[in-house]
Amino acid sequence: MIERITFDGPVILGAGLAGLSAALAAKTALVLSPTPLATGCSSAWAQGGMAAALSGEDSPALHAADTIAAGAGLCDPEAVALLTTEGPGAVRDLAALGAPFDRKPDNGFVLSLEAAHSKARVARVGGDGAGAAIMAAVIAAVRAAPTIEIRENARARRLLQDATGRVVGVLAEIDGTLVEIRSTAVILATGGVGGLYAVTTTPAEVRGEGLGLAALAGATIADPEFVQFHPTAIDIGRDPAPLATEALRGEGAILRNTDGRAFMADYHPAKELAPRDVVARALHAERAAGRGAFLDATQAVGDHFPQEFPAVFQACQSAGIDPRRAMIPVVPAVHYHMGGVATDLEGRTSLPGLYAAGECASTGVQGANRLASNSLLEAAVFGARAGRAAAAEAARGGEPVSLAPLPDLPDAALRTLRRAMSRDAGVIRDAAGLTRLLEQIEALEPAYGPCPTVVAARLIVEAALARQESRGGHFRSDFPATAEPVRTFVTLTSADAAVRYAAE
Repeated sequence: MIERITFDGPVILGAGLAGLSAALAAKTALVLSPTPLATGCSSAWAQGGMAAALSGEDSPALHAADTIAAGAGLCDPEAVALLTTEGPGAVRDLAALGAPFDRKPDNGFVLSLEAAHSKARVARVGGDGAGAAIMAAVIAAVRAAPTIEIRENARARRLLQDATGRVVGVLAEIDGTLVEIRSTAVILATGGVGGLYAVTTTPAEVRGEGLGLAALAGATIADPEFVQFHPTAIDIGRDPAPLATEALRGEGAILRNTDGRAFMADYHPAKELAPRDVVARALHAERAAGRGAFLDATQAVGDHFPQEFPAVFQACQSAGIDPRRAMIPVVPAVHYHMGGVATDLEGRTSLPGLYAAGECASTGVQGANRLASNSLLEAAVFGARAGRAAAAEAARGGEPVSLAPLPDLPDAALRTLRRAMSRDAGVIRDAAGLTRLLEQIEALEPAYGPCPTVVAARLIVEAALARQESRGGHFRSDFPATAEPVRTFVTLTSADAAVRYAAE
């Protein structure tokens, strides 16, 4: 028998920065986390920091212009303006909660320059520990809030909907027991899709389940083809791959091949500080040509590595590499999903009662290529907005039409899917590879049923196949030119036939 709970407030799926920001803003919330807090979420692994106009030399307008330029024509200017205007306040609010951002003697923020930013505007913690430190402060605040309830080891198994399609709660598996949770609203904050790929910098648990759950419920999905590959994952054979933060290149680290030649000038005038998609394709090309790719920070950082970039230093040391003296082998890896469940500026999706925030949402901020260090900022700003809006929901809806849990993809099949996604929906794509991959994915559905992870993969691949151009994180070797800027909006029913494009 399924246990039943009625909660007077939003239920939040996911406990990264977006989910916990939503909980704090909602004031009363039930947070479901599939893992213990501070584990299993990309927020805690973020190294670079939070981008915001925090200096007198910067402004929200300049930050917005850089965001829109990186987004390659697909950003929503209104969403970007909101993000960059509210950004400084969000950083200061997190500092007030106890996030120990690096400070100058005058108590101003230490700000770093990262790729495609025109100003140094990335607030960091301990060099490369921003995510973990920010999450520690937010988790402490959430745990201290008497009206926020946290359930760990809790996975969503389906969104509950009434006969009108309204989302009325969630079917969750908590400590191995199925629980029907009825609520006025559900906020998806489940993260991205990195775990669908064999080479990723994100936790293995983050594999597009929220995207799949929303799609199976009929929500509109936006821009699923746009997957960002971080150029400098540390190539030491680990899953997930440790990350060499982009701040290293901001400090002057150089990308070199096996012969020691600096190669980025061959690909872009901004060299190491080119947009991420450009740098990722350059590394992919060097590696494919057999020349290898390495990050050389021996001069830029050198003996200061243990103090300035302790996470990178520890990862390298664990593999027998001393980055003070030797180059770091690097490889492009899935790092962020620009697409997601389409939302408005308050986090509302196309389904009544369902909200989304953070990486699983598509607010229109990230466009076709996320600007570095905008992800934690988006999680904080739009997570809070979604929390406030969801807390205002009053309608409860009718009885759920189904309480059947959606199936999981077995581990062996997931491993096969991950390898295929990296092979055919990676840094460089073409019709032949995407068609082969789609056939492989379509064979999984009759075998295992409507698994949310498989649905998420299919949405990515179908949209990538339909987008016959190259833009941002999506590069088609058979369509290298850029066409008119058009966003993708798709529902699962229309995805069965063909991706439906809708102009921005």
